[in-house]
Amino acid sequence: MLGYHLQLNNSGSFMSEETPDKKSCISSLPNEPPSLVDLSATDKPWDKHRKNADTVSEYYTRSDDLRDYGDRVRFCAEFLDFLLVPEQKGEYKLKLASARFCRVRHCPVCQWRRSLMWKAKAYKVLPTIVERFPTYRWLFLTLTIRNCPITELKDTLMHMNKSFKRLTELKAWPAIGWLKSVEVTRGKDGNAHPHFHCLLMVKPGYFGKNYIKQAEWVEMWRSSLRVDYNPVLDVQAIKKGQQPMQLVPELLKYCTKESDLTADQEWFLELTRQMHKMKGIVTGGVLKEYLRELEEEPSDLIGEDNLAGVDKGHLFFEWKKQKKKYKLVNHE
Repeated sequence: MLGYHLQLNNSGSFMSEETPDKKSCISSLPNEPPSLVDLSATDKPWDKHRKNADTVSEYYTRSDDLRDYGDRVRFCAEFLDFLLVPEQKGEYKLKLASARFCRVRHCPVCQWRRSLMWKAKAYKVLPTIVERFPTYRWLFLTLTIRNCPITELKDTLMHMNKSFKRLTELKAWPAIGWLKSVEVTRGKDGNAHPHFHCLLMVKPGYFGKNYIKQAEWVEMWRSSLRVDYNPVLDVQAIKKGQQPMQLVPELLKYCTKESDLTADQEWFLELTRQMHKMKGIVTGGVLKEYLRELEEEPSDLIGEDNLAGVDKGHLFFEWKKQKKKYKLVNHE
């Protein structure tokens, strides 16, 4: 629900209403046009991600080899075009109609939009999978390895990917389909902590004689990693009758949280170099045919809702770096 109810007055002007008995027309604020958040509290993430994009852009601009990324991120989502879409009688919500995205992998704005599109796709497809495999069960598996210097991240991820392949080839591997996503966090000492989040679909008989205990999972992953220590591992089962959609936010969140992207310039720049052309999401087994699109860059970062004929005009917002807010442009 919007932070303000959105209304049109008799002359067609856009209006806001905090309470039924207190109305204020946008045009009554000549010196300070309203911000996006003033009109739509649910769109508050735009300010956060675009502010972090300014930091990331500055990091890139100061580097020798990644300066071009700085220019791209600087102009990412500089202008936002929203449709006014009827929600209830006399009330409207804002729906993004167009924006120019830079599509740089670690741009906070694009990372956020990419995650939203992947989640939307997963929420749409997973119910179909559950319907076609109604008796199958689901596991959420987290696989880790010891932290590594950020300069060794790519080699470590390549090793983890090969190890995961070995894991899926073990006779005891229970999943007939899976989705694996990569997350990299920054340790307090500056080392990188790469880990995998995995959604596994297993046969109904898994929770019987084929059940794999936590210690057995650890041994399987240790053997696949070919290390001389027990790696940290977590495995949880989704209760019978529950669906895997509840795991989508954890599976398809950002590869690296924004607080880590903006914490240290050199760490961030090296992360960009190390993650270049590294896949963030991989699907396998019977789930691959359903979730293949999650392995690819979304073709659309706007949203594909069909709103033809339902909009009541447009509102345009421009990013104001000094104010750290999106401000209404077509304000009179």
